Amino acid sequence: MSADSSRRRFLAQGAAFGGVAISAGCGVPDSRAKWTAKQFHNQPEQSHQHQFLVKLWNAVKQETDGRFACSVFAQDNNIAGSDPAALEMLISGELEFFTLMGGILGKAVPVTEIQSLPFAFTSHQQVHRVMDGELGDYLRQEMAAKGIHGFPRGTLENGFRHISMIDGPIRTADDLGGKRIRVPDGEMFTDLFQTLGAEPVTVNIRDLYAALKAHRVDGQENPLVVTEVNKLYEVTRYMSLTSHMWSGFNLLANLKFWNTLPGDVKNAISRNVVKYVALQRRYTDDWNRALATQLTERRMIVNTADTTSFRARLGPFYRRWKSRLGSTAWGLLEKQVGTLGR
Repeated sequence: MSADSSRRRFLAQGAAFGGVAISAGCGVPDSRAKWTAKQFHNQPEQSHQHQFLVKLWNAVKQETDGRFACSVFAQDNNIAGSDPAALEMLISGELEFFTLMGGILGKAVPVTEIQSLPFAFTSHQQVHRVMDGELGDYLRQEMAAKGIHGFPRGTLENGFRHISMIDGPIRTADDLGGKRIRVPDGEMFTDLFQTLGAEPVTVNIRDLYAALKAHRVDGQENPLVVTEVNKLYEVTRYMSLTSHMWSGFNLLANLKFWNTLPGDVKNAISRNVVKYVALQRRYTDDWNRALATQLTERRMIVNTADTTSFRARLGPFYRRWKSRLGSTAWGLLEKQVGTLGR
């Protein structure tokens, strides 16, 4: 299916009921809706995103007395080109709401790649404090300049990323040499694994299971919850805990659409974003912690990698990315996490 036909199919879903979007999760069109919207995310419906987005938009619908209705579309509602294509749709106004990692959002807002800077963060609590603070405010200003509204306290949790492999564990950086590692479509991911000696291969998340099963790649890197909800434990055997990057999902809106909404609707949305993002963060943090043990029940062999060997190779990487991301963002990050790359 071409990207254009996939896009048309996706857009038609939002208008399939006489132009009135189905309210998230309820499946019944509501004639009271004055404003309708589509929310896309790239994980399955059983994921750590979907249920909270459904609850968020149902709460908004209720609080606005049905005047605002938003449909939630999960990974199975395929958009050819996946996240980069959905990002284009968000900016153009074809899609009103989207959740996206900073590493891929960087295609439109380069400085947001700082969210994925390797070994920058030591805990989920630290990440949330930084993204809710001055650096997060700066990133949202940069998003607005590109036609995107980023929600304060609107960064959903995904987790620290770890490496799972088909044929053997990753104990040190040397074990990555020449290995084909699936990465998302973001420049920092590719640069990191090239720097570590691997061969990064870009594969859309919806195609990752098949790529691993067919051995088109040797392994992949993702938070444990992504391994779980996408059943990647069926096609990889070794889970190496590296915590090499943090990733989360920025809740984004098309800025022009956002600016058309009246103040009370905006307030209802923003209030529920804060509420349900906080719940989603706690839920996902707890799930990621539990999965470190539970994946052994999936017959995965789990080890903790020696990440000092990773860090030892990253001096030039940090210098490159400090120059690319700029002194303002880098300084705001170091203000919270300490000196990086020295």
